[in-house]
Amino acid sequence: MSEPRKLRCYEYVARPYERVRALLRERGAEVFQHATTSATARADALSSTLRVGVPGFEIGIDVRIHIRGFREEEWIAGLAPVTRVSLAWEAARATALFPAMQAELSAWPLSGEETELEIEGEYRPPLGALGNAIDAAVGHRIAEAAVHRFLQDIAEQIRRDLPVR
Repeated sequence: MSEPRKLRCYEYVARPYERVRALLRERGAEVFQHATTSATARADALSSTLRVGVPGFEIGIDVRIHIRGFREEEWIAGLAPVTRVSLAWEAARATALFPAMQAELSAWPLSGEETELEIEGEYRPPLGALGNAIDAAVGHRIAEAAVHRFLQDIAEQIRRDLPVR
């Protein structure tokens, strides 16, 4: 079995943390659904399309996003509060050909009017030695670009859902 590959991406939204936290808590599934290009709600998961542009063409795969949990960490000894949403996603079809991702979306205040978002996660390349070779050549960059684009889409959806006051 291959070693897990770790990914971490950051994004910023010029919205107060308390409003972002409330949105993720109350309507997180909706935010993730709308953040993707073709999403439909399911019982406990979302079916979406993650896309990444590669020079000359665009790669897209339908995925199911599962919200595994939500927790909040309060102010502690000078550390800012953090909202964490545990996520997982896998290909909606042909799951053996695509890596499954376990990730955590975190949000915390940078200032009174700005919130930082971070996705940190890991995946294991499928297909054994062949999958490892593909991942080493281009797969890791494609996975990183897809996760970064997903996070950018989440940030853009937050901006739409929380207009500047």
